[in-house]
Amino acid sequence: MTPFLQAENLSKRFGEQLLFENISFTIFEHQKIALIARNGAGKTTLMELLAGNDTPESGLITRTSDIRIAYLKQIPELDENLTVFEAVFQSGSEIVETIRNFELALRLNHKDDITKYTELMEHHHAWDYEVKVKQILTQLKITDYDQLISELSGGQKKRVALANVLINEPDVLMLDEPTNHLDLEMIEWLENYLEKTKITLFMVTHDRYFLDRVCNEILEMEGNTIYRHRGNYSYFLEKRQERMEATAAGVDKARNLLRTELEWSRRMPQARGTKSKYRMERVDDLKIKASQNLNENNIELSMNSSRIGNKILDLENVSKSYDDLCLIKDFSYKFQRFEKVGIAGKNGTGKSTFLNIVTGNLQPDSGKIEIGQTIRFGYYQQTGIEFNPGDKVIDCVQKIAEVINFEDGRKLTASQLLTTFLFPPDTQYSFVEKLSGGEKRRLYLCTILMTNPNFLILDEPTNDLDIMTLAVLEEYLRVFQGCVIIVSHDRYFMDKIVDHLFVFDGEGTIKDFPGNYSEWREKQIQEEQEEKRNKKPEQKELPKPVKAKERKLTFNEKKELEQIENDIKALETEKAMINEELNSGTLESNQLQEKSTRYVAIAELLEEKEMRWLELSELM
Repeated sequence: MTPFLQAENLSKRFGEQLLFENISFTIFEHQKIALIARNGAGKTTLMELLAGNDTPESGLITRTSDIRIAYLKQIPELDENLTVFEAVFQSGSEIVETIRNFELALRLNHKDDITKYTELMEHHHAWDYEVKVKQILTQLKITDYDQLISELSGGQKKRVALANVLINEPDVLMLDEPTNHLDLEMIEWLENYLEKTKITLFMVTHDRYFLDRVCNEILEMEGNTIYRHRGNYSYFLEKRQERMEATAAGVDKARNLLRTELEWSRRMPQARGTKSKYRMERVDDLKIKASQNLNENNIELSMNSSRIGNKILDLENVSKSYDDLCLIKDFSYKFQRFEKVGIAGKNGTGKSTFLNIVTGNLQPDSGKIEIGQTIRFGYYQQTGIEFNPGDKVIDCVQKIAEVINFEDGRKLTASQLLTTFLFPPDTQYSFVEKLSGGEKRRLYLCTILMTNPNFLILDEPTNDLDIMTLAVLEEYLRVFQGCVIIVSHDRYFMDKIVDHLFVFDGEGTIKDFPGNYSEWREKQIQEEQEEKRNKKPEQKELPKPVKAKERKLTFNEKKELEQIENDIKALETEKAMINEELNSGTLESNQLQEKSTRYVAIAELLEEKEMRWLELSELM
């Protein structure tokens, strides 16, 4: 295998904090690697170093000459003055530039440019590439090419940036949390796309299903050591457990040896001469090994929820619309004690609106909401609270409470609570601005749970949290003695937690599905396959029941329908033939222009005829 990127003895600090020291690894051609480490360990910093956007304090990064690297940042940095079209097709690749100019010429109907770039498309054999580009844009739902980047939401910007790095097909693709802000349908498509492509991939992701299906190697950064696991996420978990068990055995042995050595050193102080100096040094080494934290500093979320009564939350005929867009229509539901509900649906279907109505932050247009007297909401929002960068970590907690009292009589000081959430004393007195994105989210989670809620509302809680923290949060939610509503695109997280789903269809209807995400998705796929089978040509000839007052096709419309079906077949045949001719390399320049123009015209005709066919077929 060809080594594309080689890191040797890299070290980096953030202020006074040491992120990593003397780490080494190599990325080979065609490898698909996921980087796993705790929040604050320097994952994003390491990616910035590999991408050439930053320099290490010490160490060396060697890149194979001429390799092209594309890097999708967690928060993309796009030129706000560009249009979507310009941002998507930004590239140093001659082929991508040619496709961009060809597409622009077609959009503006500049015939001279169409001729010019058709020849270049032929020269670069770019026709198949163009089809792939259009597939990427379609799957990522990028359609308004003239919209300015400054007018886009964070999620839309992420999709534009993702389209750009995929279209450019670099030698090494680096992705930092690529599934954030994507809906489940897009995540599944991206998963399949990356699984099939031969590109070299290096990414950070918290989406364990995505990681498991796409990556064939995992780099685990623990302390100053890099562990390589040549397999997927399931294999990594298995090997990590074996390593932790072996470490535990070694620590137990070290503790026993330390006990023996300490007894010797105390019993025989006169033996501390030159001949016994090595034994005293051995005591120091054993102390270090014996004091290793085998709990891995995991969050132990043992806080009890407030007592929850029999009446929880009743929604009766709740509706909410924005102008002509109906998001929730006549929804009724009575929550039961301890139930855990997941919310599924595409972006923009009203999921966050529903959460804001439930918590009283938004009033419905109609309907009735009754909240039980004992209910205490804990609402973890996508945006989170805005911490003052000049505050110290402990200030953020102490502003809410100096001491946290639990119903079982236990008490925790703000400092003790932060220690539970992986903020040791030295970090507690650091400024918030020095925290990583994941550490800020963890601090935000701490401020939510410390209020002792009994009804948790979690809107995308998995974004930016590391996998280890997510595993512990999942365990906490599994035994949580209260109600939970979760909006998440993390399928692994949803499958482990929820009992059933509220499925939003985007037209106001909310269906209650009795199962987790994987079960719902499996049912969806079965229904889609069944629908395809029912759309076979022979099925169209079967008579359809017609309501008494429903209009039937006229004689002329029947004739028109038959003619449209014949036209569609002929146009599809002609389109396929032109595509072969364009790829043959035998056409003259004037023929290329003529065929390209006809190819575009056929595509438009097909769309018109198919729409008319749908209109008429619905009357059959």
